[in-house]
Amino acid sequence: MKKVFPVIIVLISLSLIGIIVIQVNWFKNQLVIQQERFLDKADKAGYDVSEELSKGASSNFFNFNKRPGLQTFPDNLSFSFIRPSTIADRYTAAEVKEKLRKAFEKEGLHNVRFEFAITSNADNFELEMQSEHLQQESLDTTHYRRRVIPIIPENATDLERVMPNEHLFILIPDFKIQVWHSLGWMIIFSALFTAIIIAAFYITVKTLLNQKKMSEIKSDFINNMTHEFKTPLATISLAVDALRNDKVHSDKTKWQYFNNIIKEENKRMNRHVETILQAALMEKQEFKLNFKEIHLHELVQNVANNFQLQLQEKNSKIEYLLNASNDLVEADEVHFSNVISNLIDNAIKYSKENLVIKIITHSTDKYVVLQIQDNGIGMSKETVKRVFEKFYRAHTGNLHNVKGFGLGMSYVKSVIDEHKGKIKVESVLGKGSTFTLEVPHVTNA
Repeated sequence: MKKVFPVIIVLISLSLIGIIVIQVNWFKNQLVIQQERFLDKADKAGYDVSEELSKGASSNFFNFNKRPGLQTFPDNLSFSFIRPSTIADRYTAAEVKEKLRKAFEKEGLHNVRFEFAITSNADNFELEMQSEHLQQESLDTTHYRRRVIPIIPENATDLERVMPNEHLFILIPDFKIQVWHSLGWMIIFSALFTAIIIAAFYITVKTLLNQKKMSEIKSDFINNMTHEFKTPLATISLAVDALRNDKVHSDKTKWQYFNNIIKEENKRMNRHVETILQAALMEKQEFKLNFKEIHLHELVQNVANNFQLQLQEKNSKIEYLLNASNDLVEADEVHFSNVISNLIDNAIKYSKENLVIKIITHSTDKYVVLQIQDNGIGMSKETVKRVFEKFYRAHTGNLHNVKGFGLGMSYVKSVIDEHKGKIKVESVLGKGSTFTLEVPHVTNA
């Protein structure tokens, strides 16, 4: 697992980076293609409007008239210059803009922002007509994407087709932004799927890390369990060998001594088996409790009295500040007693000499609050975060006499949860810990 895990992370990371790079390059290409398509459609719309505007336009710049009464052709022929009709003579700016808008929509360019102008000269930009927000200087600015389309009258001469008089300017402001907007849904879905891939990558890595951590914790648990069972088995084996000795067999005092060792070690193994079975039940969510009304103060004191010998060995004591006005709770007596026992036992195990355990209670509107404080070795921030994790055991520094499977605090949390209660821990390394339990009290007491 240690060798495979980094390889998996590297492969997934490379795959994710590759997908993102491909996405970026694809968007760049798609943007170029979309720009070309956009301009092609704009040109098509512009030519359609130009063709419509050219209908009815005149290409005659000269008119030939005869003066009345004159008979000779050379003498009586006169030339009068006639101004051809322009687009501005036949259409208003609003009409031209509406034609352009419809032409754009016909090409699939909906809600496109554009400006237009009609000039009498394509080079000098002599404006005949322009849209409302267009200024003449805008025709020569890079802020607009400009398309110039000649307007050729229906009856234009060959020269007029080559050099048309009027031109239609179509100007598209913020061209690239509008192209990006046209790719809006594609960008959103692509970003969404990329985010999903990143989230899947994160979850995968997190799961692998959790599995790695769980594997290490379970390995530690198996080692602890092996040690916890190996010690009593070795002790029982030695006691059995001693009982086979004729001198011990003839001495009732020694025989009783070794017999008691076997019984105690057997009980110890049974407790270990029970702990593991309880953990299995919690894992399967087959945790069944027998609720009944009990007085919490009485229960706490009864459990604490069982630790008098252990407290004496460490020159320690328990102080009571039982101030809860209503200590009646609905609880499973056996499992709740185990909770109190676990917390006091941990306070004793993770401490040195002159330990003082304070058991404090008070009432709130809904809960009985029970606090178990100690001045032991305390816990690090990492341990406080993980103290209720299954199989987790705190590092005890130079304390090598602390044994267990790392199931006790997980069991405590499960029992409190089943009682619809809450538990939290506060601790300072080297100064001690405080476990706070909140359990619903019986309101009709």
